[in-house]
Amino acid sequence: MKKILILGGTGFVGSHLCEKLAKLPCRVTVVTRRRDTARHLQLLPMLDIAEVSAHDSSSLAPLLAEHDAVLNLVGILHGNESAFEKAHVQLPLELSRACEAVGQRRIIHVSALGASPNAASMYQRSKARGEAVLLGSGLDVSMLRPSVIFGAEDNFLNTFARLQQIFPVIPLAASQARFQPVWVEDVASALVKCIEDKSTIGQTYEACGPEVFTLKQLVQLAGRYSGVNNGDGRPVIGLPAALARLQAWLMELAPGEPLMSRDNLDAMKTDNVASGKLPGLAALGITASALGAIAPYYLGAQGLRSGLMGKRKTAGRF
Repeated sequence: MKKILILGGTGFVGSHLCEKLAKLPCRVTVVTRRRDTARHLQLLPMLDIAEVSAHDSSSLAPLLAEHDAVLNLVGILHGNESAFEKAHVQLPLELSRACEAVGQRRIIHVSALGASPNAASMYQRSKARGEAVLLGSGLDVSMLRPSVIFGAEDNFLNTFARLQQIFPVIPLAASQARFQPVWVEDVASALVKCIEDKSTIGQTYEACGPEVFTLKQLVQLAGRYSGVNNGDGRPVIGLPAALARLQAWLMELAPGEPLMSRDNLDAMKTDNVASGKLPGLAALGITASALGAIAPYYLGAQGLRSGLMGKRKTAGRF
């Protein structure tokens, strides 16, 4: 029986991954700073919670020694240069050093499509530096670069659907930016494949769906699928660059995590689509699901949900 350690396992992708692993002959340990953030996972069989900071290498090392592989799903979308450096570069560096210290060789790492040292955004540049740290470590690394991820608990399509329930018109920055959205279940399946198949070592996979959309098209679809305005959605108006920058700056000033930041705008200067230079989900034996086959069922008026997290939300237990 394999023993799998997961950093970032309480989040969107991690929770779906844990559900999949619960159906396999393996034991899973999820690392989290606060046990209460993992409440939605605690009923899963053969799953343990370790209340440890992923940045505390001295506490992490004994766990690494006890497991057959470690998955790093930790990532942030918003922050300043130091925050991105800590999450996307320093953590992989600390992780690789701790792995070397205890003889753990197997790392599966989630990066991001568009990661590049020459990218316009701090987020993408930090993701590239984190990749370089792991690939240069000499350890057995498999890498996944997903496009924007959708699914029943996403903060992407769900957010745009909610906004259209409130506002009569949606002013949209970077409306022509292109994405190749991928279903969270397909991403989780890809990670399971990396765990099971040693031939994925040394490989970087681009996890993308089968279709490319502009951001404007995705916002429009979110409105239609959720039944806003009798299924027509709200008018979506693309903003010129100067107004888009102002909008993002104002959103950064609002309390809580911003819907859009200036760094997000910088990231969207490059299309978030597969390069074609790296293997994709098909190379892992996965047929990527189309947005239209999934999103209407969780954005729809009935509020359908699937999986453990969705069932608990529906029952009011999450």
